[in-house]
Amino acid sequence: MGHLVAEPAGEVAGWGCCGPYRDEGTTTADGEADALYVRPDRIGTGMGRALLDALTARAESDGRPALLLWVLWENRRACRFPERAGFLADGAEEPFEVDGVAVPETRYRRRLSAAEAAADSRG
Repeated sequence: MGHLVAEPAGEVAGWGCCGPYRDEGTTTADGEADALYVRPDRIGTGMGRALLDALTARAESDGRPALLLWVLWENRRACRFPERAGFLADGAEEPFEVDGVAVPETRYRRRLSAAEAAADSRG
């Protein structure tokens, strides 16, 4: 698993990690961005995008054909973030519960290798 920390001027302002896709019962070589957090005062500064780009590069260098991430579906701002980075919602949804409240997530995917992208275009 790869962990990355954003530290402008020696101050931790963001953190992200990625590794193999962790869905039980699913066999895939894809990677997953398990976490991506930026301090609220740093949102909109490009720090989150830099972290996501670095996680994507790490997954690609690990030989992953795609990188997946889960986003809270009702948080439209959070959904636009991976969309701007070339991720597409792939139709997978997952119930997620926080303190007894259902918070559904949707999965986003971005192909990382030219061979995988070509396979997608052939259908």
